[in-house]
Amino acid sequence: GEAPAFCFDNLQNGFGLKPKGFETSADVGDKTFVIGGADNDSTSYIGVKIYDKSTGKWVIPTVLGTKPKACKGHSAILLNEDRIMIIIRGSTPDDCIWFLEVDTKSVKEQRKILGTEVVAWSRGVRGDAEKPVVISGPSGVGKGTLINMLMKEFLSMFGFSVSHTTRAPRGNEKNGVHYHFTDRSVMEKDIKYGKFLEFASVHGNLYGTSIEAVEAVADSGKRCILDIDVQGAKSVRASSLDAIFIFICPPTMRELEERLRARGTETEEQILKRLRNAEAEIEQGKSSGIFDHILYNDNLEECYENLKKVIELKCHPAPKGIDLPLNHSVSKIDNKILINCETPELEKASKNLIALDVSSLKGGAPGRTRGLNVYALDSFSDGLNEKLS
Repeated sequence: GEAPAFCFDNLQNGFGLKPKGFETSADVGDKTFVIGGADNDSTSYIGVKIYDKSTGKWVIPTVLGTKPKACKGHSAILLNEDRIMIIIRGSTPDDCIWFLEVDTKSVKEQRKILGTEVVAWSRGVRGDAEKPVVISGPSGVGKGTLINMLMKEFLSMFGFSVSHTTRAPRGNEKNGVHYHFTDRSVMEKDIKYGKFLEFASVHGNLYGTSIEAVEAVADSGKRCILDIDVQGAKSVRASSLDAIFIFICPPTMRELEERLRARGTETEEQILKRLRNAEAEIEQGKSSGIFDHILYNDNLEECYENLKKVIELKCHPAPKGIDLPLNHSVSKIDNKILINCETPELEKASKNLIALDVSSLKGGAPGRTRGLNVYALDSFSDGLNEKLS
């Protein structure tokens, strides 16, 4: 489209916004979203309030997601009618780009569930992440063996998310390592707010996989593996997580029974129960449409080779942040956000423009917003072609 004139405003102004002290604002339909507020003379918190022009009243929304920390100022850029980009001043490279979702699919769903005005925060991440891998199958089919083979051959490529539970720690279990131990009321609230991909009640305690736990694996540059049952996979498939779903199937029920008996770890009653559950799981796995791939583990090595093929193994580095100087200003043209780095310390005085291409954003609240492409520019007219190394 036709490019607007470039205008680098004061940091608090953003692009086309109306500032008041540490606040920025953006108009979306008949609502004005006001972001920010002063903690003291030098820092601001990132609060959100809404002015409804149709009623002339202020609304304090339910704010979902982890919000940015108090900062030294920010800029706000309206991207579409559904989200606002927030650029944090004086933040760390991996914590300077945020998105406030005001009318995305996730926000609309939560608005209906909660019956109130809702906004949601999502941290921006440069580049993409490999799709998580969801692996399901009946007990005794060899899921654990296949996953261990992956972890052994590709030592630094895969990782497991840390599950949440409401039970108390046992023995030497450490919070954040073996489980995220949490209160039932907290976990129930997070489930209500859509922060969990799947959860179940086991012996009176809640267990579940949070979106944040899966995102944390991707943040470390690893690909998350979820070893969950069919019901859990069904919940994940219905969520916002873009994953590859694989069901591991035994060649026959007779062979599965032989494997379970050969383990020698269960009683006869437990074996019969596992076989009954396996029949139901296999039926669901084959007919539910949940799974992208069904692999038969009649030969372990062949099944493992097929597993590697369907997950399309690639090396994916940890995402890099954006190292912004404390002083900068912001403008926008089409799907690119232009940041003018106003600092004499740069090695190249002409290399003072950074462009964020937001045309390929993926994900969003309650997880990360990925797909930010970053470029360095010599000038406005260099075509936004040179990629930032």
